[in-house]
Amino acid sequence: MTLPRVLKYVNILIGAALAALGAAAYWFAWRPLPKIQGEIRAPVAARAVVSRDRLGVPHILAANQADALFVQGYVTAQDRLFQMDALRRSAAGELAEIAGRGALESDRLMRRMRLARLAQEGARRLPAEDRAALAAYARGVNHFMETHRGRLPLEFSLLGYDPRPWSLADSILVFLNMAVTLEDCWPQELRKEALLAGGDPAKVDFLYASGWVDDTPPGSNAWALSGALTASRRPILAGDPHLEFTIPSIWHMAHIRGPRLNVSGVALPGLPGIVIGHNDRIAWSVTSLEADTQDLYIEKLNPANGLYQYAGRTEQARAGAELIRIKGGNRENLMVWSTRHGPVLVAEGGRFLSLRWTMSDMDGFAMPVLDINRARNWEEFRAALGRLPGPALNFVYADAAGNIGYQAVGRLPLRKGYDGSLPADGASGEFDWRGVMPFDKLPSTFNPPGGMIVSANQDPFPAGSPDRAPGYYAPPYRFRQIRDRLRAKAQWNAAEMLSIQMDIYSGFAHFLAREILAAYERRGSSYPALAEAVRQLKGWNGQMSASDAAPMIVGLAYRHLRAALARRVSKTGQPVYTIAAAAAVVERLLRERPPDWFRDYDQLLLDNLSEALEEGRRMQGRDVRKWEYGRLNRLEIVNPVVGRLPVVGRYFNIGEVLMPGSAETPRQKPLGSSVSPSMRMVVDFADLDRSLLNIPAGQSGQVLSRHYRDQWNAYMAGRSYPMQFHKIEAEATLVFLPEGR
Repeated sequence: MTLPRVLKYVNILIGAALAALGAAAYWFAWRPLPKIQGEIRAPVAARAVVSRDRLGVPHILAANQADALFVQGYVTAQDRLFQMDALRRSAAGELAEIAGRGALESDRLMRRMRLARLAQEGARRLPAEDRAALAAYARGVNHFMETHRGRLPLEFSLLGYDPRPWSLADSILVFLNMAVTLEDCWPQELRKEALLAGGDPAKVDFLYASGWVDDTPPGSNAWALSGALTASRRPILAGDPHLEFTIPSIWHMAHIRGPRLNVSGVALPGLPGIVIGHNDRIAWSVTSLEADTQDLYIEKLNPANGLYQYAGRTEQARAGAELIRIKGGNRENLMVWSTRHGPVLVAEGGRFLSLRWTMSDMDGFAMPVLDINRARNWEEFRAALGRLPGPALNFVYADAAGNIGYQAVGRLPLRKGYDGSLPADGASGEFDWRGVMPFDKLPSTFNPPGGMIVSANQDPFPAGSPDRAPGYYAPPYRFRQIRDRLRAKAQWNAAEMLSIQMDIYSGFAHFLAREILAAYERRGSSYPALAEAVRQLKGWNGQMSASDAAPMIVGLAYRHLRAALARRVSKTGQPVYTIAAAAAVVERLLRERPPDWFRDYDQLLLDNLSEALEEGRRMQGRDVRKWEYGRLNRLEIVNPVVGRLPVVGRYFNIGEVLMPGSAETPRQKPLGSSVSPSMRMVVDFADLDRSLLNIPAGQSGQVLSRHYRDQWNAYMAGRSYPMQFHKIEAEATLVFLPEGR
């Protein structure tokens, strides 16, 4: 066969392959894109309209609340159906059914926590108004699924399944999934227990005295300024909750209008209403309270029959049989015993630990999101928050009347005789909770004298307060930097809030750099190899910039300093790898310099810097001047299904990106973690249409949508978009018409 003929056949084969690929892309990825223009018939009582702006944000206008929530369910499913299904499956312990054995451990944990049963029970106990709201939303989701069978998003085709109908319990599962993310205290008890078993008790107490022994819990920022501190003399509210980066983004932007309802902000896909946002009278944002709402109990339990000891008597644990389906046809049977304290979460080595959690320990259940959305003032807002069952949160508030406020929310356990930081004896009955803290005892502030409220996961309880709840509150670095920035000038405007949300100053890293420099000034003649690194640190301003060498030098020095602490805590001198001492602990150690920890702190700092430089040279070469912190602090956001396809999958991921920031910066990005701002919002009561909002990726989870990641560049650059509220610039309009008319 001649060469031209061979080339001809090769070209034909390539053309056929490309045509087949194009046809597959059209059929499985383009065809499922949602209809956003025109008219559709739907089970609504009256005409409803969805106007989508240039970001794909749906602005919903309906004649009644039921239709408004029906439409919200429908348009959320248009954009995020697979994400919604994954969220409910994650909480229910049903991921292995579609993802295989890699999800099995997560499923086991969720089954042991009984989240699916909690959701079913919660759905049965919902007040009538909350039930009606969730039901309307579910009808919208199901109408989308029913009318799009055979052309659902690409992930369903790749994984080979159809989603089941949406239920009220599924919305509660999504809510519980977020609660588990925010209230994950119980592993800390096991970590502290392991530390005490292998370490010096006095040193372990020192580590825990400052709260977290870890720098990577989800954090968040929110603040409110009264008109006394703004150029317009009207309040401004800002919020940027920090959660794990995901694609699609955690939040779905939406604007819902109906009778007594005109609210804009971000929703949690799967849950009706707006979680963080504003209406025409009030605005609010949220941070995690970080109070300890979970306790482990050591049970004397016979796993063969479920009998266990409590307060001198024998009781019968409740048995729960869980069947976990695994992709490929396999199954796993899991028996979960539940004592009066809660489900047995840990069962190994003849040891049984049950979990008591405020979210699973309620007489009733409520979902007052719409009450928050409709609130007109501080009193109505607090009344709505009083119905929220959890998780433990900080709400920051501002309103059109010129007020600002703060309210802690959640059911915080009342303990007696112990603080909940270690597993307690469940058999004695002496460590049971004495109820929960009354709502009126939770920290609350309204119109403070300074005209400013800042929440960055710091301890909100007054020093020495008898009502203080134990918790793993964040060190004050982010709080101080935000507060100091806001105090530095008056007459702020809304757009300037973004500069604070993008702030990458680390008070701790700056402190550590100064400590290293001081040690070098005293002892540097013995460490000539450190000279270039020291030159990089001199004059450094504490900014954790991705392109600079100094943040990397300090970051590596901090890593080695924590390793030295781990060795020192250990009774054997071998590192205790169950700890990663938080920045606040390291700062206290270096300020106080107790002799029972280290004999020579200057030598400690310089030895650790030497070790850090050796590690850095292995990663980025001998020339310290060319190091880049961002190469140490990389980020990649992977689409959980499409992003793992061979060859083409990488085009649907984000990254690798060289990130600035650290655990202690307002723009948070801890080393080794993907926690960062999950959205940025600024509400301006001088003109609500000048309020700002953006999310990291985009509105749509469908990979061929133009809104799949159209906000990423703006997010990274610290730009944002107007929250269209009174003036809506529609690029597409979808009209819902009642069926049969």
